Amino acid sequence: MGKRSRQRQKNNQSCTIIFQGWGAGYADIVKENKLFEHYYKEQGLVPEGEFDEFMEAMREPLPATIRITGYKRYPDEQAWHTNMSRKIIRKSPLLEKFHQFLVSETESGNISRQEAVSMIPPLLLKIEPHHKILDMCAAPGSKTAQLIEMLHADMEVPFPEGFVIANDVDNKRCYLLVHQAKRLNSPCIMVVNHDASCIPTLQINSDGKKDILFYDRILCDVPCSGDGTMRKNIDVWKKWTTSNSLHLHGLQLRIAVRGVEQLAVGGRMVYSTCSLNPIEDEAVIAALLEKSEGALELADSSADLPGLKWMPGVTSWKLMTKEGQWYSDWSEVPTSRHTQIRPTMFPPKDEQKLASMHLERCMRILPHHQNTGGFFVAVLVKKAPMPWNKRYPKDVSSSAAAQTGGPPAAADVACLPEGSVEEEGERGGTEAKGDEDVEEQAPKGASAAQEAGAKQDGVCGPPSKKMRLFGYKEDPFVFLTEDDPVFTTIQSFYNLSPDFPKLNVLTRTHEGKKRHLYMVSKELRNVLLNNSERMKVINTGVKVWSRNSDGEEFGCAFRLAQEGIYTLQPYIRSRMITVSVEDIKVLLTQENPFLSKLEDDAHAQAKNMGMGSIVLKYIPNPNNPAEPQCPIQLCGWRGKTSIRAFVPRNERFHYLRMLGVEVFRDKQGLGLKPRDGAKDAEEEGAADNEVEVDFENGDENTSSEPKTDNSKHEMS
Repeated sequence: MGKRSRQRQKNNQSCTIIFQGWGAGYADIVKENKLFEHYYKEQGLVPEGEFDEFMEAMREPLPATIRITGYKRYPDEQAWHTNMSRKIIRKSPLLEKFHQFLVSETESGNISRQEAVSMIPPLLLKIEPHHKILDMCAAPGSKTAQLIEMLHADMEVPFPEGFVIANDVDNKRCYLLVHQAKRLNSPCIMVVNHDASCIPTLQINSDGKKDILFYDRILCDVPCSGDGTMRKNIDVWKKWTTSNSLHLHGLQLRIAVRGVEQLAVGGRMVYSTCSLNPIEDEAVIAALLEKSEGALELADSSADLPGLKWMPGVTSWKLMTKEGQWYSDWSEVPTSRHTQIRPTMFPPKDEQKLASMHLERCMRILPHHQNTGGFFVAVLVKKAPMPWNKRYPKDVSSSAAAQTGGPPAAADVACLPEGSVEEEGERGGTEAKGDEDVEEQAPKGASAAQEAGAKQDGVCGPPSKKMRLFGYKEDPFVFLTEDDPVFTTIQSFYNLSPDFPKLNVLTRTHEGKKRHLYMVSKELRNVLLNNSERMKVINTGVKVWSRNSDGEEFGCAFRLAQEGIYTLQPYIRSRMITVSVEDIKVLLTQENPFLSKLEDDAHAQAKNMGMGSIVLKYIPNPNNPAEPQCPIQLCGWRGKTSIRAFVPRNERFHYLRMLGVEVFRDKQGLGLKPRDGAKDAEEEGAADNEVEVDFENGDENTSSEPKTDNSKHEMS
């Protein structure tokens, strides 16, 4: 046997031993819950003869899956799964390089480590770039990221007409949501902090008149008991009980009802849970359809995701208390249980009405069918205004509200018809959805989430004028005027095109010097300006410029920010240097290379350009397929004798990988450097590779200010 063959065999043996070792670690955790098995056997959700296989799959670790950030759909080979769990990938020495790749590419926004079934709801929404989208219970944000990607299907359009408003009741989780969304550098995302069951009705200005904002698409991925996540959330095994679903049903229904109220006629809402329980699934959908009196219908999505294996929704189910008592009908429930068990938890008794609902169009994904987590999803289409909006109209300031049946602008109607759903002390609940592979961390010092929209008696009314806001007090969003002095130098220095949308630029301070400038789309600007007293905005827009005092003497006090370069670059007509692949390698692996390190063309351009902030632009050459075939735009700084790229660490790694440069570093800090004699690109802002979500940099670009490369501070 040759040396290479022996080494390969040795590696395979090592790999087997390591994986066996980690597999044994899972065996220490008892994955047994007799009540769970008894409950689901009785419900009959698993096909006959498959229950043992179902339970066996539930006890196996969930395989790691990744989704490639892109503007094609998931079935087009944009999502991949391994046969290894996240724990194996994170801990195995043999997979250290792969794990570093995953962490780095996730942080730079190029991939999302997201559970396979979690990718389904956004796909079924059928997003178009002009859609106005509400994500009601959005944290930690992998689905939100999908929605943003779909809006930007055309990379040539910096400001799509549509937008995503991503909401979460938990203030702390909102910052995780911000972190996730900011990886995609979109001007079309807004993160808000509200109780989804009473999320406020927003206004917009339409042709000079106030109008109601109705959403074309709504994602209603509600808090749930999460028993479909047992393969990765091991605690669910010991915590699972039937009372979880009974406690959550009312909240889930209230959120769903509030969603369809804000949905435009003709719009689609996807309701989803990572629970297999009919009480949280079909019971909520059936109650919603019954209350809608024909205004809603379940869409047939059977052909939308070919290749996906799923079980049709069921039309019969029963309830069980944690003590093991079964109930098949509301009439059987003793009065003493009426506070925990509600009529909406049972299937409709009218067989004809039940058949007309087409609950079989709901989709339940079972873990053993395609080696996934468990999941439930239903697609609803709004055919007409909700009946209670027509029955109880109030002062309507817009005819559109009457036509669409939406809540009026002057005073919202109640979220539900009177007596429809009783409160159960669950308003504002923050049960973990558990369907996404994101570490749930928050900025240091963040306060614990409060019960937003505190417990109330009776039906859900509109938020009071003085909203109770918890968590961080956010800085204001202040839009710049067209004649703001800050534009004077920016306009001339970067030679902005006449169609640059100045009114879309905002800052986060009323007083003092503006530190960062952000941009939002025209439509989100409309929302912000008309609803400042109605909603708590956590974050919006993409940073495009940052103040740099050293740059003032060169003509502009604001340098370009890498995260906003793809939004801003179409409007910039100067300060641009066209670079080659070799130039990019130099710029991303050396801290302050001399101008002479660039190839002749870029060197000549740089020599003719004054000092200050610049755009470094790579244009692909279709005649050289060995080179990257996508445009690359980097922010940089032209110094006196040198040039520098200002690109966050993980984004540097991404571009270097594209160019075939090794960026791996082992645990001891040893390993290949990107380029002989070059400064290791990883040294700048280096972080522990085991930290999968890092909030240390907050709102700042991970690269430092260009303080080392100008006429006062020259490093050569």
